[in-house]
Amino acid sequence: MSDHPLDAIFDRFISSPSIFKNHEVLRPSHIPDKLPHRDYEIQFLGKALGSALRNNRPSNIFLYGKTGTGKTIVSKYVTKYLQERANSIGKNIIVSLLNCVEIDTDYRVLARLCDLIGEPVPFTGLPTDEVFQRFKAKLDSKKQLLIVVFDELDKLHQKSGDNVLYQLTRINTDLKKAQVSLVCITNDLSFKETLDPRVRSSLSEEELVFKPYNSLQLEDILAERAKEGFHEGVLTEGVISLCAALAAQEHGDARRALDLLRVAAEIAERENESKVLQSHVRKASKQIEKDTIQEALISLPVQTKLVLWAVYVLEKSTLKVITTGDIYKVYLELCKTTGLDPITPRRANSLLNELSMLGVVNTKVVSMGRYGRTTKVSLSVSPRQTRNILCEDFYIKKVSDFNAQTLLGKD
Repeated sequence: MSDHPLDAIFDRFISSPSIFKNHEVLRPSHIPDKLPHRDYEIQFLGKALGSALRNNRPSNIFLYGKTGTGKTIVSKYVTKYLQERANSIGKNIIVSLLNCVEIDTDYRVLARLCDLIGEPVPFTGLPTDEVFQRFKAKLDSKKQLLIVVFDELDKLHQKSGDNVLYQLTRINTDLKKAQVSLVCITNDLSFKETLDPRVRSSLSEEELVFKPYNSLQLEDILAERAKEGFHEGVLTEGVISLCAALAAQEHGDARRALDLLRVAAEIAERENESKVLQSHVRKASKQIEKDTIQEALISLPVQTKLVLWAVYVLEKSTLKVITTGDIYKVYLELCKTTGLDPITPRRANSLLNELSMLGVVNTKVVSMGRYGRTTKVSLSVSPRQTRNILCEDFYIKKVSDFNAQTLLGKD
């Protein structure tokens, strides 16, 4: 008989019944048969793309809304059914959903599109213009419509600009047989203003803003998923309501609501419980917040980490109000110590804004009386957690003992 220390744990998972009936149903990526409280958005996108079934090229569409408001899942829901109907009547419609967090360069976008239509190209190595020409030639080899869905388009734009967007919005004038339509999704309501005017006018033929869900709507969404995802009676009273209420505080984020419910059930199973309690939901909330912060901080570029470390060391000082000027002064010293080339004050401020959008720092414009206005900065996450995560980085380790106090005394 084996006496491996993991046997008892694994035996329990094998022998005891699971709380879950279908674990995957509780993930945000799952596309259910019904999407509660998104009828209008489904109808809007369906009508916009439905003209493809008459051999007409649909207008380019912009979808806005905060995280977890249903933009991605509605796009998947509509385009999946559109493809099914197109196949049933012999229409050649292809859909490519590109996650711009992962596919964040022009080359990667074009390489993925080439692969989709049967024109494989190397992962790297070719000039981007050549990849585009190969894509265009292969696409136009037969009559077909390609619908490209750019999810989190702002991430692609931040890294690579809008060159590939410009090419794709102009491509139809060169095509003889094929057609291309774009669906652009972003969490940033002001993102369109950052685009080149020529691209902006071409992309924004139709627009739709997704409003956040309220607590009652989130309850309905969770209740529908729970029917498929859990065995009957495993969710105790108030669990779904609590998940919905906590997620409604986060701008009506359905993804967070689903994650809370799923992780709460996972915690219950690990604790060998047969039912999910409200206490499990509260544990899940803390766990998700911790994991989200850790993932966000680990994946930051090194220059952003240095800017954040400057905020951290200033918070450890006696300074009562931390300004962007103080941060940049410390940042320059950190660059000297690590041997990295410093970025400009303007770029450093831009990185602070990005950290603010991630919820890692708070930025607030305050009046300094006759000295004008300045931006006050503070950490919005645990200093200890910030230190523990950032000190895993090679460069941050070099300045882990940096003390800003002596620097602040300088002119």
